[in-house]
Amino acid sequence: VQLMASGGGLVQPGGSLRLACVASGFRFSRYDISWYRQVPGKERERIAFISDSGDRTTYADSVKGRFTISRDNFKSISYLQMNSLKPEDTAAYYCRVVVGVMTTWGQGTQVTVSS
Repeated sequence: VQLMASGGGLVQPGGSLRLACVASGFRFSRYDISWYRQVPGKERERIAFISDSGDRTTYADSVKGRFTISRDNFKSISYLQMNSLKPEDTAAYYCRVVVGVMTTWGQGTQVTVSS
């Protein structure tokens, strides 16, 4: 089971980024995917969730209305579209899947929102 997150970078406040999480080694369409973020010294925070079929999504209040999680089960990719970015969105972003008893994290991609 592997997850590869990408798409982070430096963006100005109010800008947008789209993160991608490419999965391999398991039947992607059968598992829920979550996105988390973490800043140094703080706990990792779940910010978005999408069910296996994509028909259910949830968001943390801090990103609701600005971020959109989606997935392409044919390509085994989950996306996190981030709009109206704020400096407080600066963090390392991770995707996560739980397959059986095993939790797998992507390697993280850094998002920095700064002028």
